[in-house]
This record gives sequence, C-alpha cells and structure tokens, in this order.
Amino acid sequence: MNALSRRFVLQGSLGLAATGTLGRPYIANAAATTITAWWTQGFVPEEDSAIKQVVAEYEKQSGDTVDLSIMPFGPLGQKVVSAITSKNVPDVISYDGADGTIIPQNAWEDKLIEVTEIVEKYKSEYAPTVDLASQFYNNVTKRRGYYLAPYKSACIPIHTWRDLIEGAGYKVSDLPKTWDAFWNSFKPMQAKLRQKGHRGVYSLGFQITSNGPADGNNLFYGFMLAYGGKNFITPDGRPHFDDPEVREAVIKAIEFLTSAYKEGYVPPGALSWSDADDNNAFHAKQLLVDFDGTISTEVALYHDKKAYYHDMVTLGMPLSNDGKAVPIGLGALGCFMAKGAKNVEGGKQFIAYICQPKVANAYLKNGLGRWLPAMPSLVKSDPFWLDPNDPHRPPYTREGLLGPSIPGYQIFNPGISVANGRQVWGLVEADVLRNGLSPKDAAAKGFQQIEDILSHYKIVQS
Repeated sequence: MNALSRRFVLQGSLGLAATGTLGRPYIANAAATTITAWWTQGFVPEEDSAIKQVVAEYEKQSGDTVDLSIMPFGPLGQKVVSAITSKNVPDVISYDGADGTIIPQNAWEDKLIEVTEIVEKYKSEYAPTVDLASQFYNNVTKRRGYYLAPYKSACIPIHTWRDLIEGAGYKVSDLPKTWDAFWNSFKPMQAKLRQKGHRGVYSLGFQITSNGPADGNNLFYGFMLAYGGKNFITPDGRPHFDDPEVREAVIKAIEFLTSAYKEGYVPPGALSWSDADDNNAFHAKQLLVDFDGTISTEVALYHDKKAYYHDMVTLGMPLSNDGKAVPIGLGALGCFMAKGAKNVEGGKQFIAYICQPKVANAYLKNGLGRWLPAMPSLVKSDPFWLDPNDPHRPPYTREGLLGPSIPGYQIFNPGISVANGRQVWGLVEADVLRNGLSPKDAAAKGFQQIEDILSHYKIVQS
C-alpha cells in the first residue's frame, strides 16, 4: 500500500464546497511532520489569503505543519532555479510560470520527482489539455511522466473597456466575430477618442516585446493558432516548420502584429514592455483592448465596482478568418517537487489534499476566480464560474475549459521553453520594425533559430 492510500481516504469527488469551507478528507493518524512549501504571491490579496486558509485547514486535519513562504513571481522563479541547482529545495513548489520554464527543462534533466500517483486519482476528471500539459519528457528515462500535479488552469482572454468603445461611438455587441476584422475594428476608435480628448489612447495593447517572460510569446502563439499554425510542434515533440500551413500562419502573425505597430495603433514602448506594463497601461485607459493571460487585469479592480461590473469587459476568442473556432493555449498550473526534497511523503500528502476537487474549487473561488479549475465538471456544477452577473468569469471560463484548447508547445518539446526564454519571436518582430526585415524573412530566421535549439532536444520515445 503506497503512502498516499495509507494516510488519505478521499471522501466524495466533485461535490461543491461553500466558498469559505474546504473539503474534509479523512487523514489517518500519523507522526506529525513539517512540510516546506514555496508559493507564488497572488495578484490580489485574496489569493494569498486563500492559500493561507488551505494551509490552516490542512494543518488542523493532519497535525502536520506547513512552513509556507509566499514570494513575488520574479524572485520566486530565480530562487527555485537556484534551489534546484544546489539541491537545497523545499518539499513543495507552486510557481505560476513553472509549466512554461522550470518544469520542462528539469524534467528533461531528471531533476524532478514524479507525482503520477496523485494525478492518476483524478485523471478522468481533468480537462484533456490539462492532463496532457502535466506530462513532461525525461531524457534519462526516455519517457514522459507526470511532473506537475495540477489544481488550476489558465488561458488568455481579451480585455477591453466598454466606456471607451461607447465613447468612440461603437458598441461591444457590434464587434466583429472573426479574427482580423475583430482586431481591425478597434483602429478607427483610436482617432475618434483622441478627438474627444483621450490623447494618449492606443487601439491595441500588443506586447511586441523581447523583454517580458510570457506575454510576448503568448501573443505570438495566439495569433499563429488563429491563422492555422496548430501543428507548429506536435505531441510527439517534432517540429513541422516545412508545413506550408504552419509557415503561412507564422508569417501572417508577424505581419499583422508588426503592421499594427508601424501604423501607430500600438504604444511605442511596447517593444520593451515587461509582463506588467500592458496591465498598467490598460488600467490607465491608454489601451482600448489587451490580449493577456488570466483575468488578473479585471480582478485587480474587483473592489471598484463601476470599473469591474460596468466599464471593463472580458471577451473570448474571435473565430478564425474562415469562421472556425480557434484553439486557445491552456496552461496547467499546480504543484511540483524537486529531487532533494527532505519530506517527500509529506509533500505528496499536502499536494494530494490541494488537488481534491472540493479543496481546489474553494481555494480558487476564494482567490476571486483569477485562476480556473483544472476540471471542467467543477465549472459546470458550480454556478460561481458561469455566473451571468459577473462580466468576466463566464467568458474566461468558457474559453479555457469549454472550448478547443492546446497546451503550450514546451510541453511537447522542452526546447521550446529555451526558445521562448530567448524571445525568438519578439526579436524577429523587432527586426521587422527596426531593420526592415520582411515578415517572410523574419519567419525563416525564427524557424532556423528554433531548429538549432531543438537539435539538442531529440524526443526518442513518446
């Protein structure tokens, strides 16, 4: 009998918990231990309060002590990398950028602990993309394994200002439903708003940057998917840069994004934005529309009821130019463990507790719904997620868990995390804007750079 089944009898499955009440699994008596855990600081205080409540409930039920450290995103990422390198690691890590950076590389190098026994308890409940996005390739064992125990997920919705759209003489309901037409519809609004005194406003918050760790890459891949480039990398870890559809999608993405900048519809500073800069510009009403991950943009103003419930609008993805649903990038986020952890059994017990549907659902709700659950059944059964009185959670939820999705390409091949870290696409976009490179030549340059990286990441078995 393994350690998990020896200490936990998980009661219930997908029943709902009240927002302030966490699930209560039976935890058998065992010698009390201390579990060290590092957590990403929330975007709003409610997120930090939510994880503290989870820890308090777990300690009360288990008798264990959780030594919880909550740290800002950037410093935590640096600390995790240093800890894994030195093998002086905590027992549990929940770092919001880990699925795109830290886990793919360290799973490849066999530096992480598999958490398969936790994930398999809920495998049938996870969204298929979440399940796929929790598996990473280990180049030592030559196989994929579960190195992430997901309890939440996230996608990239569209954020806009209703009052600015209406101030320009338009309506949100009149926005076009297909990709290029949708984005282009914001361009004439810029001039009309400036004529009315909004002199610093720009139509499009495109993060055409090589500075931020995530936003620029997410923007590029979102447009590439809309143009039909889904098979850029396939689940077997192999690139398909010779596929005409993929090549055309990349060229179109580069062309649309850089043209919008050259035409003056994107703030000049976007070329050097960090991941927070577009949020700040949006909150200052310098942007009509932004394409940015999670609804952090909205929950930051949750207590400004006019802004949250009336002025801001969250939208799902437009259809492709030929009227088809666009697969969105869905990230799986949760806990992982690194080799060198001193309390492996205790760490797994704590992770298993958080991954329970009732516990995870209540935790995410207490965090204002910035993160989505990992299980579609939760959003279908709990009215919180599709509440028609909330203007942000329902479109975000439908996009992330009820529509077509694909995991980040670094899940299929860790070389993409290296390419993303080097900001390959942001740099070739900058070449178009600063050096006059054509979108076609920029795409070719990007493909060559990524092929060079992927030559070091051969997936020999899937």
